[in-house]
Amino acid sequence: MPNSTLYIVQEKNRKALILRFALKYREKIRQPTISSNLPTPFQFWWNARCFFYIMVREKDMCWEYAEKLDGNKVKCKFCLRILNGGISRLKHHLSRLPSKGVNPCSKVRDDVTDKVLAILASKDDSKEVPLTKKRKREEPRSPVNIPPNRSLVTLETPSPIVKIFPNITQNMPSPVSDQENAERSIALFFFENKLDFSVARSSSYQLMIDSLAKCGKGFNGPTPETLKTNWLEIIKSEVNIQSKEIEKEWSTTGCTIIVETWTDNKSRALINFLISSPSSMFFHKSVDASSYFKNTKFLADLFDSVIQDFGPENIVQIILDNTLNCTSIVNHILQTYGTIFVSPCASQCLNAILKEFSKLDWVNRCILQAQMISKFIYNNSSLLDMMKKFTVGEEIIKTGITKYVSHFLSLQSILKQRSRLKHMFNSPEFTNNPSYSNKPQSMTCISILDDNEFWRAVEECVAVSDPFLKVMREVSGGKPAVGSIYELMTKAKESIRTYYIMDDIKCKTFFDIVDQKWQSHLHSPLHSAAAFLNPGIQYNPEIKFLGSIKEDFFRVLEKLLPTPELRRDITNQILLFTRATGMFGCNLAKEAIDAVSPGIWWEQYGDSAPTLQRVAMRILSQVCSTSPFERHWSTFQQIHSDKRNKINKETLNDIAYVHYNLKLASSKRSKSTDIDPIQLEDIDMTSQWVEETENPSPTQWLDRFGSALDGNDLNTRQFSTSIFGPGDHLFNL
Repeated sequence: MPNSTLYIVQEKNRKALILRFALKYREKIRQPTISSNLPTPFQFWWNARCFFYIMVREKDMCWEYAEKLDGNKVKCKFCLRILNGGISRLKHHLSRLPSKGVNPCSKVRDDVTDKVLAILASKDDSKEVPLTKKRKREEPRSPVNIPPNRSLVTLETPSPIVKIFPNITQNMPSPVSDQENAERSIALFFFENKLDFSVARSSSYQLMIDSLAKCGKGFNGPTPETLKTNWLEIIKSEVNIQSKEIEKEWSTTGCTIIVETWTDNKSRALINFLISSPSSMFFHKSVDASSYFKNTKFLADLFDSVIQDFGPENIVQIILDNTLNCTSIVNHILQTYGTIFVSPCASQCLNAILKEFSKLDWVNRCILQAQMISKFIYNNSSLLDMMKKFTVGEEIIKTGITKYVSHFLSLQSILKQRSRLKHMFNSPEFTNNPSYSNKPQSMTCISILDDNEFWRAVEECVAVSDPFLKVMREVSGGKPAVGSIYELMTKAKESIRTYYIMDDIKCKTFFDIVDQKWQSHLHSPLHSAAAFLNPGIQYNPEIKFLGSIKEDFFRVLEKLLPTPELRRDITNQILLFTRATGMFGCNLAKEAIDAVSPGIWWEQYGDSAPTLQRVAMRILSQVCSTSPFERHWSTFQQIHSDKRNKINKETLNDIAYVHYNLKLASSKRSKSTDIDPIQLEDIDMTSQWVEETENPSPTQWLDRFGSALDGNDLNTRQFSTSIFGPGDHLFNL
């Protein structure tokens, strides 16, 4: 056994500090002369280690970029954001890795990010060492003479991290298998290049790994130049072929141009154009319109060019999200192209309804009380583990495609876990733990959970919002839903009437909100015509609104059939359909109403009314919402970044074109009935349900659009003020 001094100083980097510690506290050690007795040296050594770690913690290089506040809070010196969780949470904030549950810093320098990523990578690797050492200590020890020229650890296959950090990984144990070595290499690739961990869910990720496995050892990947030129052109050509196949159906079904707008963190206005038809949806192009925000002619020419790319005769409607509600552009389209409709985004209008619901005093109070519970749980790791134990792994909050969807989905989830939450807060495991049971937040949460008025409010919020969440699910899934939006909204209103059958005041309050948004933002003549042509509505004796939408239906027919020659015999064809005579009334047609989509139904059973059949197939084949697939805009943020903009514009557009279409194709392939189209897979750790901050950054896809409904969206305000000055708004917002 070596003497205690040698034993302590054998760790090179800690020698000087531990020796100073030993001199200062020598008198406190019971034995004045260090002997070979084990307990005292071990105890002394651990005390020294603890002192060393405390000193190192205070001298962490990342404190240079933060200001320490009261409690366990730090303030980022770059973006001035206040974070809970100390220096560790700051590192993830500076690393700009969004999947770590910390809002990435938007102003940190690249060199700082690279340093922090290197620290995190070395830290993740070092976590493997204690487990190995622990296993070694548990093994029976026997005296073994090791030759001086032989290493204690034999590195048969060098770890990939040795090539990147050779100085700090000399004593790192080798991977136990090729599997671990490969996983380590992939992890390094993600960390070094700041890739979102959700990339590992993509279908092309596993396809790449399988292809590499077939190549064997020694395969050299394509160079950056080859990727940017040869392979970008090859993949773009393959995507083009797929889009050309989709165009073949437009002569029958027509298509919808979807226009999405958003502003990035540099206040640039970006417009994406997509094309939707029954079989698929594909991305056309992305345009930076920041320099032309007041130029109506530029915007008109931009829309004209997109319409001409696909042919006005193939386009049934253009869906504009609410931030692009420019009257002059809408009028230009309607006057120039007589057969094209301009429609609102149904998902955004439904989100506006939920937003108004959440503004009601008692609803807002209910949401805030529920958020007190979720913040208390999700900001304490041990309490979060306890919660998942009581809920059998279930989360009590949900993240939706907008923050208002998140509010009501989370209320549903908390209501579902009501008894388990009460049981947890009353359990000995909670009450006997002073680390959180004695906190003021704990007392507040317990009082809320024991408040019957709170639970009645939660039940009421869920009952009122759930019908509209169901409508949003139907219209946000990317399927043709224009024929059902009218019926779905009518049923949602009826559910409110039924729930408040004994409370006329509350019923009127919610009805006024729905009617105002429906009439001013959602209702469209195309929706009425689609409902009239939907056989599931036309032949349903319980439907009572057919008479009120008939006028809109005739107006749509006049627009789509502008000449007497096109309208010849149309009245007789309408009678055949409404009276269910001929093929419309056969048993097969009746049985197929609930089995196939309305557009396919008309294709199969509408031959006796050929003109009306063509109109019905074109109308009923359209979607009524913007794209739900690209819910996080981080990729477009990268594509339009300063670093990317150094390459030529054509390459930039090709990257956007290939990326978005691969994303859409992957979403279509992986589509499952188990996936909720209005709910995101991962919990948003920066949302108001988790993070204690006044202005959480919006990460959901519809929230990125801003709001033309009341002008209060954070992104829209920042964008308008930074570019146009107060009182001057983009697209007449």
